[in-house]
Amino acid sequence: MFHLEDVNSISEAEKFRGLDVLLPFEQRVTLPAGQYFLSDLIGCSVFENPTSPSRVSSSPCSLAEAPSVLGTVTDVQTPGEGISGTPLLEVETSNGEILIPLAVDICTKIDTMARRIDVVLPEGLRDLNRE
Repeated sequence: MFHLEDVNSISEAEKFRGLDVLLPFEQRVTLPAGQYFLSDLIGCSVFENPTSPSRVSSSPCSLAEAPSVLGTVTDVQTPGEGISGTPLLEVETSNGEILIPLAVDICTKIDTMARRIDVVLPEGLRDLNRE
């Protein structure tokens, strides 16, 4: 919550309804671990990691174990006010858009500085949003 200078009532504040509040990047608060600004997630590349390690591999760096590029985060859907739920990453892939829950067991590593999100998709999630 914040207060606008010289605005001392709800009726005075109403004229600002619907406007965006912009802050210089340097003045943003530091978020606790595991919390992210939505704007920092948008544009991140999403890499899919295998759900289980390969049983047969020719080297410790087997291609079967390497993450593959899934797509790019284009937006984040958040639950509405008073509605609980997990935010969803809208990810544009070569096969269309998929929605990926922003949950720690699915999004196993998020590095906004590197613009990278590693995911392990549960079985069936990839096909969930297809018509």
